[in-house]
Amino acid sequence: MPAPRQFLNYVDANANNFIKRLADAVAIPSVSGDASYRPDVFRMAEFLEKQLKSVGCEVRPVPLGKQVLDGQEIDLPPALLASIGNDPSKKTILCYGHFDVQPALKSDGWDTEPFTLLVDEKTGRLIGRGSTDDKGPVLGWVNVLQAHKELGIPLPVNLKFCFEGMEENGSEGLDGLIEKEAQKGGFFEGVDAVCISDNYWLNTRTPCLTYGLRGICYYKVTISGPARDLHSGAYGGTVYEPMTDLIQLFSKLVTPTGKILIPGVNELVAPLTDEERERYEKIDYGVEDIEESVGAQIAISEDKAEVLMARMRYPSLSLHGIEGAFSAPGAKTVIPAKVSGKFSIRVVPNQTPEQLDPLVSRYLEFEFAKLLSKNKLSVESLHGGKPWVADPNHWNYVAASRATQAIYNLEPDLTREGGSIPVTLTFAEQLGVNVLLLPMGRGDDGAHSTNEKLDRSNYIEGTKLLGTYLYEVGAIQKD
Repeated sequence: MPAPRQFLNYVDANANNFIKRLADAVAIPSVSGDASYRPDVFRMAEFLEKQLKSVGCEVRPVPLGKQVLDGQEIDLPPALLASIGNDPSKKTILCYGHFDVQPALKSDGWDTEPFTLLVDEKTGRLIGRGSTDDKGPVLGWVNVLQAHKELGIPLPVNLKFCFEGMEENGSEGLDGLIEKEAQKGGFFEGVDAVCISDNYWLNTRTPCLTYGLRGICYYKVTISGPARDLHSGAYGGTVYEPMTDLIQLFSKLVTPTGKILIPGVNELVAPLTDEERERYEKIDYGVEDIEESVGAQIAISEDKAEVLMARMRYPSLSLHGIEGAFSAPGAKTVIPAKVSGKFSIRVVPNQTPEQLDPLVSRYLEFEFAKLLSKNKLSVESLHGGKPWVADPNHWNYVAASRATQAIYNLEPDLTREGGSIPVTLTFAEQLGVNVLLLPMGRGDDGAHSTNEKLDRSNYIEGTKLLGTYLYEVGAIQKD
């Protein structure tokens, strides 16, 4: 069911007011990972609460406790649970977003002040920290509600919102809240599906719907030997060197073409179906896009589908760094007494951290034993998160696809992301409903980077998309 023309016209007519709303939000430096900015995160919560109430929502700020940050105990910002509508004949959609942001200073390399939204009339870019991640998408929902309130149009669905202020710092406290409110009689009872707008198109031209995310297993491998650092002139060639052992071990983890060498890891991957393979063939994204985004012609394959699957649906192993090794300028001839190497595996269905941790530990211990070294090995799992995948044929995705085609006149790509959004899996597991990732921004928005932006067209057309999605959901008969 298409959105009413008066709703779409209202969004166009009020575009400048919506941009002013985004500018007011960007001006609040709600950096969750720095204790000195914690009052601003609370201020952002109050701003958003006021916005939601002004468009008809009932809002309940929920305290999430305390945390230790930067050596001090401080209050976590509240989560905002908001709702509008309780018609039992309508579907109920839960929308998630976050109002905290990554740190940003002009001295980091920004061309403008990061917490002052710059409206670039020439390029149509709205430049500022949080514009695309995630204040623009969150305010898109507020824009939709404002239009319906002022036009006097009833919403086609019941809406619930869960907005948090700690996503950029691990969503501390949120999992417990979701688990509690998912119980009978809790806030999330009755939710039919979830919509999250906290990701991006693959490119700058084709909208997408995302139905899968990779998880992660992160490891630290430590090799220790001598009691102190040694001079290579005095001891080189006379002792087993920890760095040499570590490099040997790391060379056994993955090939230059990305093949994981740890036995049993690849065997856990869910089989590829013909239907899924076809989805990768259809995606409007190719090898040239990968190489353009990384700035070099270094893709591992010329087969578009193979490259996309390597990014989205197969596990990958990446080496990240070495602690304890000399890395400063100059030539220091030290033999480090202890070095720690870090690597991660991006995991996919049907892999879990519980399955991979023993495989990794056993393999590293086996390969280390083959070195016949007298040094000592330690393997730690620093953290892990499970992958997530949803059914892209579910009515939630069908509605989003129809809405996308109505607004952009393009069929959206069906994608999976290489990274992770942990709350997605939490909602899927705790609520037992379909979760949709419906992005507003483009692939070049630069979330977490300098000069983060959201294109004006994506903000305004994205607001229309969110509203139209609700109408497409509303056209589906309530079970």
